[in-house]
Amino acid sequence: MAPTSTAAPTRTIRIGSRKSQLALVQTHWVRDELQKQFPDLTFEVQTMDTQGDKVLDVSLSKIGDKGLFTQELEDGMVQGDIDFAVHSLKDLPTRLPEGLILGCVTEREDPADALVVHAQHQDKQIHTLPQGAVIGTSSLRRLAQLRHHYPHFTFKDIRGNLNTRLRKLDDGEYDAIILAVAGLERLGMGDRVHQILPPEVSLHAVGQGALGIECREGDGEILALLKTLEHLPTTYRCLAERAFLRELEGGCQVPIGVNTTIDGDTLTLKGIVASLDGQTLITNQVQGLVSEAESLGTQLAQQLRAEGAQAILDEITALNR
Repeated sequence: MAPTSTAAPTRTIRIGSRKSQLALVQTHWVRDELQKQFPDLTFEVQTMDTQGDKVLDVSLSKIGDKGLFTQELEDGMVQGDIDFAVHSLKDLPTRLPEGLILGCVTEREDPADALVVHAQHQDKQIHTLPQGAVIGTSSLRRLAQLRHHYPHFTFKDIRGNLNTRLRKLDDGEYDAIILAVAGLERLGMGDRVHQILPPEVSLHAVGQGALGIECREGDGEILALLKTLEHLPTTYRCLAERAFLRELEGGCQVPIGVNTTIDGDTLTLKGIVASLDGQTLITNQVQGLVSEAESLGTQLAQQLRAEGAQAILDEITALNR
């Protein structure tokens, strides 16, 4: 008779994810990377619909910004239903619920914005699109910057997952749409990137291109697992960006953009606060040691406030009341 096994049952780690195709691609990448590192553990993906996934007929700026794509996942962690959640870091609020922390930031894909055009404009770049061209974007950040540089375009809101947006473009509802390079690349649609918009045209969203993994504070076992996926240069860049956003207390409802670079142990952070109509852009940059990432973000935010950003923030706050 074979001896009775006394081995402990295999631990199952439960990973929370939104149901969208992009969210699942990102979450499955995290799962697969962890499975390679920890073959004795079982990783299980649990999906949830968030408020941002359910309301698709209203622009993001009108349905709020605090936890729009994260709250249901965060509730799952607090209640113990899941062990951690994988987010596009740009969707993760800079102030997390009590008891939850940003446990890991993964290596960043290209954080830039991409111009994706209808077939009839394959020979054009953004600056050569015709007068009145209909440009689709659901981001106030993109909208304000593009309005500033290209006031002769017509801008139209666009919602839905990536495939839905591309279908609307291909069906002729738009002449071009603006999407994140990283999302297209992760879904194997990099060939749809017609032009990468330079920082002079569009500073990207805070955390864009990086994954943020959120978990319970003090959960040493999970934090040790996640540490194996951490990418320090990306972490420093995103800590600076998130501190900048946190100090400005902005979210989906405020046009705020950033660009960060690291050279050796020096981090450079450029930031922008724009008026909704794109008429006013307040921009500047700071530089310092990567170890001072968060204080650099706070410093830049305070600098822009003093240079006129506070008036823009006050005006937007008043409009949202």
